[in-house]
Amino acid sequence: MLINPLQQLITGFSLLLMLSLPIVGQAAAEKPEMLIYCGITMIRPMTEIARKFEQRENVKVTLSQGGSEDLYQSLKKNAVGDLYLPGEPTFRSKYAAEGLLGDVVTVGYNQLAIMVKKGNPKRVKGDIKEILREDLTIIIGNATSGSVGKETQDVLEAAGIYAEALDASIHLAPDSRGLNNAMKKGEADLILNWRATGFFPDNAVAVDVIDLSPKLAKPQALLLNLLTFSKNKAQTKRFMQFAAGEEGQAVFRKFGFLDNQGKSN
Repeated sequence: MLINPLQQLITGFSLLLMLSLPIVGQAAAEKPEMLIYCGITMIRPMTEIARKFEQRENVKVTLSQGGSEDLYQSLKKNAVGDLYLPGEPTFRSKYAAEGLLGDVVTVGYNQLAIMVKKGNPKRVKGDIKEILREDLTIIIGNATSGSVGKETQDVLEAAGIYAEALDASIHLAPDSRGLNNAMKKGEADLILNWRATGFFPDNAVAVDVIDLSPKLAKPQALLLNLLTFSKNKAQTKRFMQFAAGEEGQAVFRKFGFLDNQGKSN
């Protein structure tokens, strides 16, 4: 078949155009990604910070949420990811010797508190021993799966009533979300949970927060840890600086946490 000069020109131009266009899948694959292991309590502020960071830099940020202990065991097994944010600082000291947790920044503070049904119908006071009242149905966190359970254990042991509280609890929740869901379902009169979660809009309509003395329930630092096997440490460190900086700290205060200076909204 004969091809006239005009057809040859059009065919050549089309081929040149095809060669010059990027392959969509290839371009998407070249976009760097970050993986953050984030304790459930902090997932809301961290999600908002991640979306803001994505707008600033050419990166896709994925968050894996769960109990702090479960998350550490997952990152240890998989050796993939960039950051680890547990719900309390003992997870860093507990696993520091394993060499997976590198540089760290403090992104805020949380504190254990009593939570009761909206309106506090049982007239619960801000005394940790209220947890032993026989007229209350209580649920506490599991110390082997999540940060809130570990902090609950520490606070109740300091008060000398951990064993009694275990006996009084109808069951152990795996994490802060499980505790709040139990309250919203009417399964408990009292829980011990991270204070900030009581101010999340969907929880605030169902629970009241009763503060404990900070001498007993000390504010716990939220430590954002760089994983030593991160493949893109430079960008990951920029994320850490962003989360610990003014814009990131405003997000943490928005969701009821103390910022890294101990201030709240």
